[in-house]
Amino acid sequence: MTMTHSGDGAAQAAANTEALIARRRQLLGPAYRLFYDQPLHLVRGEGVWLYDAQGKPYLDAYNNVVPLGHCHPAVVEAIARQASTLNTHTRYVHETVLDYAEALLATYAPGPGHVMFTCTGSEANDLALRIAQAHTGAAGLIVTRHAYHGVTLSIAQASPSLGRYVTLGPAVRTVAAPDSYRQAPGETGPALARAVREAIADLARHGLRPAALMVDTIFSSDGVQAGPAGFLREAVDAIHEAGGLFIADEVQAGMGRTGETLWGYMRHGVAPDLITMGKPLGNGHPVAGVAARPQVLEAFGRNSRYFNTFGGNPVSAAAGLAVLRTVQQEGLMQNAGRVGAYLRERLQGLAARHDLIGDVRGAGLFIGVELVRDRATREPATEQAARVVNGLRDRQVLISSAGEHANTLKIRPPLPFSTADADRLVAALDETLAAL
Repeated sequence: MTMTHSGDGAAQAAANTEALIARRRQLLGPAYRLFYDQPLHLVRGEGVWLYDAQGKPYLDAYNNVVPLGHCHPAVVEAIARQASTLNTHTRYVHETVLDYAEALLATYAPGPGHVMFTCTGSEANDLALRIAQAHTGAAGLIVTRHAYHGVTLSIAQASPSLGRYVTLGPAVRTVAAPDSYRQAPGETGPALARAVREAIADLARHGLRPAALMVDTIFSSDGVQAGPAGFLREAVDAIHEAGGLFIADEVQAGMGRTGETLWGYMRHGVAPDLITMGKPLGNGHPVAGVAARPQVLEAFGRNSRYFNTFGGNPVSAAAGLAVLRTVQQEGLMQNAGRVGAYLRERLQGLAARHDLIGDVRGAGLFIGVELVRDRATREPATEQAARVVNGLRDRQVLISSAGEHANTLKIRPPLPFSTADADRLVAALDETLAAL
């Protein structure tokens, strides 16, 4: 038998990946994007680890799609069991979707009384906007300047982070996101509220009224803005005073990721009119939805017929129920709080040795590390952030970047992340920064 040298094996793997990329480009078209200068060909996941085609492990510090970790047995078993019995849509009576709705709504109490299921966060945000417009009779929508809320037509038009060629809708207004790194202490909440009021006034100048303020409650795409807890209250008061609704987009912050509360909005002591949820609900299975106060949903329900072929199907409901129960039973929110605090402390220690780190912020296991070229001017270090992300990939640790200037390292691992995992991440980041 001819033995293959490891170098030859690596070369063959790289060639295989390039062939797959070329095939992908041919079949899927030009709009898709891949992570990293050297894209990964992943074939397996388990817990907080992902494995490439050669069996090389990568520490996953990025994928909030799987709050329980990759391929959690409870979810795999729930999906397989239900798929082997029945899978159909919500036009037939079935207990599992009701059990799931009941369990989900209990996590919000007091508040929403209804939940409507979709497959994706994009669909959920699209539906929430329709409900808000039906309730208020208004069209205006206020989002942050670098927000991402989804890819349907109406929501892509309210997702400026998609790029300058995606045109904002005529009734969409953007406001500067919170920036605890550059704003004076105590100014984060008042500044956001002033910006919301200015957006409301601008809508009025164009003969429009606001239907809603929609924010991702961890401001992920804006560079991860978590604190101080409570800063959202004034902005929510401002939209309510103008007759609009507050939509809490929990696709990023939800399911215990912030370590303090199951849902991100709860950290701010506010009561949303609509709550949208997405990818963490199904641990990789497409589960999403909108929770609503009954009086908010009344007008939409009276005048519209809603149907989603796959949203709320028995398999998805079984997956969602398994995820929710596992988060609660395994104490994953509490783990996120404990390990997240430990990780932020370790990252702040790195800042003492690397001037490139300007700020470390976050809540639980959603952390932003902002890189700056100069701590005095706080000029964004965009190029260096890209090099760090790729350098970590080369050291088998996966993260990404966020923010208007893509200079904030975005760290959001699966919730079973341990202190040992945190140490591995910090060691790899230390090496990567030193190599710059």
